[in-house]
This record gives sequence, structure tokens and C-alpha cells, in this order.
Amino acid sequence: MTQAIIFDMDGTLFQTNLILEPGLHATFNVLRENGHWQGETPTEKYREIMGVPLPVVWETLLPNHSQQIREESNVIFLEQLVEKIYQGKGALYDQADQTLETLSEKYTLYIASNGLTEYLDAIMDKYGLHRWIKKTYSIQLISSGNKSELVKKVIEENKISRGAVVGDRYSDIKAAKDNGLLAIGCEFDFSQPAELAQADVIIQGLSDLTAISEI
Repeated sequence: MTQAIIFDMDGTLFQTNLILEPGLHATFNVLRENGHWQGETPTEKYREIMGVPLPVVWETLLPNHSQQIREESNVIFLEQLVEKIYQGKGALYDQADQTLETLSEKYTLYIASNGLTEYLDAIMDKYGLHRWIKKTYSIQLISSGNKSELVKKVIEENKISRGAVVGDRYSDIKAAKDNGLLAIGCEFDFSQPAELAQADVIIQGLSDLTAISEI
């Protein structure tokens, strides 16, 4: 049986905020050019829901638009984010490399993210995270789009007996608790105090993980 740590990606390991606004603006510029949007890009609204599956993102940002336009917007957005990742516009959080290296000596590390596979693969490739992360799981693997079910899949496939989920949103905390793992909340860019209050442990930086003994 395996002792493991399952990481969220956006707002936990990767500073998505660095590519979020440019990617979102580029997407909505296309919508404006095609006559499908007027006014400002809803950046703040997206920040509020950061971490939810992308179909929910577009249902929230484009509530009065057709499913086809939402899907087209999602494709454009994904292309923009991947492009910016490879251009080096994003970044991992401080001490991510050192922390993952240290933790990998004791735990098997995984990613369970609401991000799409192509997006996650770009981050893994750009920053060489395969050095420490055994496998990446995208929400695309779960038809329900439920993070708890995704974490359950990670646990069952890898025979994990004990461990933790590290993330910045309530879906990560709930996924940990639903599967009997320690819930570690990240007080980073997109975190919400009311959501973090549900966590077993709260960290202010990734390096704090190396001092947690009860995983």
C-alpha cells in the first residue's frame, strides 16, 4: 500500500494568475470580434470561481450564450493558456521544486486537477514536474466532473492507504475528506477563507508541507 500526496495544480503548484488574465482577455477579444460579447472581460468573476471544471466556467461567464459558443470559447481559452505556458509567462509557486523533491523522497506524488489534459501536460512538460510527480489525473477522466471521484480514482488505481490532498479550493478539501485523507488548504491567490476553514491544515507556502508530520 502507498503513502501519497495528491496535489491540485491551479493556485496550488502553478501560479495560474500569471496567464489567466491575458488568456481570458484574448478569448473575449475573439468573442467581441465575432459579435458575441460587449463590455469588459469578466476577470474578477472568473477569479471567484477559479478551480471549477471548465464547463462550469463557461456556463458562469457566458450564461446567456449557446453551448456551441461556450465550447468554442473553451477551445480558444485552452489554446491561449497552453501557448502562454510554453512562452514562459507562467510560474510555479516559490520553492515548489525543492518541496516536491523533498516530499518525493518519502511520499508518492500525484496531480488531480480540474484542468484539461493538454493544459496539465504543458505545465508538467515546461517545468519538468515528471521528475517528482508519478502521474497526472485530469477531471476529463471523470464524466461527472466531481473532484472527489477523481481523487477516489487516484487512490484506487495506486492502492493508496494513507495521505493528503493539497489544494486551494473547497473541492480539494472535500475530495480529501470524502476519501479519508488529510485535507491541506493552501492560502494562496485564489483561496477563500470560508473554504479554507474546512481544511485540517492550512499552509501559507509550499515549503510548509515538509514540516507536517501527520500525513
